[in-house]
Amino acid sequence: MVLDFYKSVYKLLEIEASAILMVVIANEGSSPGRKGFKMVVTPNQMHGTIGGGIMEHKLVEYARSLLEKPTFTPFIKHQIHDKSAPTNQSGMICSGRQTIAFYALNAESLTWIDLILNSQNGKISYSENGIHLHAATNATEWEFIEPISLPNQVYIIGGGHVGLALSEVLSRLDFDIHLLDHRENFNTMEANSFIHSKQIVEFETIEQHIPEGENTYVVIMSFGYRTDDIIIRRLLGKKYKFIGMLGSQEKMKTLYKNLLADGFSQEQIDQVHAPIGLDIKSETAAEIAISVAAQLIQIKNKGLR
Repeated sequence: MVLDFYKSVYKLLEIEASAILMVVIANEGSSPGRKGFKMVVTPNQMHGTIGGGIMEHKLVEYARSLLEKPTFTPFIKHQIHDKSAPTNQSGMICSGRQTIAFYALNAESLTWIDLILNSQNGKISYSENGIHLHAATNATEWEFIEPISLPNQVYIIGGGHVGLALSEVLSRLDFDIHLLDHRENFNTMEANSFIHSKQIVEFETIEQHIPEGENTYVVIMSFGYRTDDIIIRRLLGKKYKFIGMLGSQEKMKTLYKNLLADGFSQEQIDQVHAPIGLDIKSETAAEIAISVAAQLIQIKNKGLR
């Protein structure tokens, strides 16, 4: 995520005097480094990735050699993942290619990084003219425009074993995780150290704790049918990126029948992904968590290439 990455860059620059930023500005084919991948390298630390493997190791060493220079104009390097390529071999054989831009960072870079961190939207331009926020750069050679967006927020309703397993899986992905339950002193909820926030709430007012928005994902996995029924009635019709519910086909059939009888529309019901998760015949809490996380990734990345 753009903002999370630049938070780490900001912290590194507060400690280190200088750094090299590498940004993948283009990719083709089966390239391990995709457009938007970023990595920052200092004499002692590094954060992020540009695709991994021997290519990344080689370019990290190259970036550290650039730190010995006082400064340099931004430039790009092409990397071809094919050992038969006459030039620009990356050392990898996965086919495809990628282009990486190099930038020198120092204490003065904290100013524009701070602008990025305080921006709720907008775009970042990476070009031969440098890195700019909300500005045309008049680039003539190369440019990559990266949108700044709010972080993806997942609201897990239910702090049980599946909620704990899902939190652990999502903690390694591009989501902020919020856990909601109505049970106090619940052992699996208290043991959950993977989340960004947790709250004890009344399910009868659950909608007050989950903001609507295109970056909001709602996962319902409460104690049982009665609480699921309370929750879904409060959330149907709200505007979320995703809303899904854990449960069997029979449970969902009964729930939907009752919702229709009580005046909810089929259009509202069709919002709900249920049973939640990709169908991988999952049985254990860990397997269910993986299937749900995979579905969230599928929804998040829909339309991307």
